[in-house]
Amino acid sequence: MRGDGLPFWLYWRCLNLQPHLRATGGRVIHVSEDWTELDVKLPLNRRTRNGQGTTFGGSIYSACDPYVMWMLQRQLGEAYVIWDKGARISFKRPGTETLYARFRIPSETAAEVKQQADEHNNHVYKHSLDLKDASGAIYATIDKTVYVARKDWYEARQARRAQRPKR
Repeated sequence: MRGDGLPFWLYWRCLNLQPHLRATGGRVIHVSEDWTELDVKLPLNRRTRNGQGTTFGGSIYSACDPYVMWMLQRQLGEAYVIWDKGARISFKRPGTETLYARFRIPSETAAEVKQQADEHNNHVYKHSLDLKDASGAIYATIDKTVYVARKDWYEARQARRAQRPKR
């Protein structure tokens, strides 16, 4: 997830070329340079359509899966370990057209997450977002839970766990 050597405008567009993201049917259509904003577009097409002719729920979730984690990683930097911990999706209505997800993690929020992780070694961050059509109607709500830890603390904890006798 580096942009080393690439101009930012080219780097974020290359996200769509990664096989695991390309397979979702969703496309990143905007990323702010400070990683506080990211927009995804999920068209209804033959790749995303289910047997009922609406957007497959798996496509809805997978098109949004990695971005909260990535946005926090880019804002907090390499001194932190960040993992997806959980997710919940609530479907409001069948997806019958192109859907859009707008991820927003303001720098103030990232600073609060960092402060919590610094004070307590780790922190669990919860983030909600809606998938909407062009007119703003909500089709699904995704609640993400992300684990954030200071890298030094996390690595020391992993080393201690590795030294424990096996049961």
